[in-house]
Amino acid sequence: MSDGSVSDGTVSWAELLSEAEARFERVGLESPALNARRIVEEASGTPPSEFHQVLDELVTARGVARFDGLVARREAGEPLQYVLGNWGFRELEIMVDPRALIPRPETEVVAGLAVAEVVSRSGGTQREILVADLGTGSGVIALSIATECPRSRVLATDVSSDALAVARANLAGIGRAATRVTLHEGDWFEALPPAVRGELDVIVSNPPYIGDAEVLPAVVADHEPATALRSGPLGTEFLARIIDEAEEWLRPDGALVLEMAPMQTDGMAARAQLHGYQTSIHSDLSGRARAVVARRTM
Repeated sequence: MSDGSVSDGTVSWAELLSEAEARFERVGLESPALNARRIVEEASGTPPSEFHQVLDELVTARGVARFDGLVARREAGEPLQYVLGNWGFRELEIMVDPRALIPRPETEVVAGLAVAEVVSRSGGTQREILVADLGTGSGVIALSIATECPRSRVLATDVSSDALAVARANLAGIGRAATRVTLHEGDWFEALPPAVRGELDVIVSNPPYIGDAEVLPAVVADHEPATALRSGPLGTEFLARIIDEAEEWLRPDGALVLEMAPMQTDGMAARAQLHGYQTSIHSDLSGRARAVVARRTM
């Protein structure tokens, strides 16, 4: 435990679970019980389905040291996802670290919208459905599409070599679907091979969409990469650029799927309409407008 007084095999995981929850409550952490459980699962190497079976087991000195290290990091304000080093996203278990954004439930919804666009195009053709995920970060959208859509081929781009290293590590964990994903370093469309110009069926992106002056919670501002969060004074700079340039890369019936802040959806949908797209706005799991789907019309 935190005072170093626990010897090998004299404390149970249930006791450590209670200690973690109490420590998190003392520092005012949101959802202390959930945080404590996830850390005990990680420290004990126990899958969620077996969590209650391990609680009465005595902990080795190594297990206590692992537990203490994880709890201390979380107490200090480091995001739970980075503390654990892994996180679930749709059907995937992915590696996360401070080189890339933490995947969020809102992005799971956006990935689902992209998957739906790919699936809708898979029935009428025998060719691969070509997708670009711009600003892929840890790779969660690209890897979800490749895993859930066997007929897809996905080009995932990012300007950050650090983020692409995280995506590459996650790519190695998805099995045969990884053969249909390629990673490309560069700035938005500039990273794509010229050969796919005008050939993409779907472009999806969760770009930075926070304005420079917007105040972020400390758990975000102090730990996640700022370049993956902020786009400039307005917050819409990258969204506008993607909308303005996408038609050059999409097929005549292609679709654009974009994540953004709720107050940006109306303006970005209107911008896409000026380029001739048919648009729809979609809500996240909390009911807030979160994504714009823009479809070209032949």
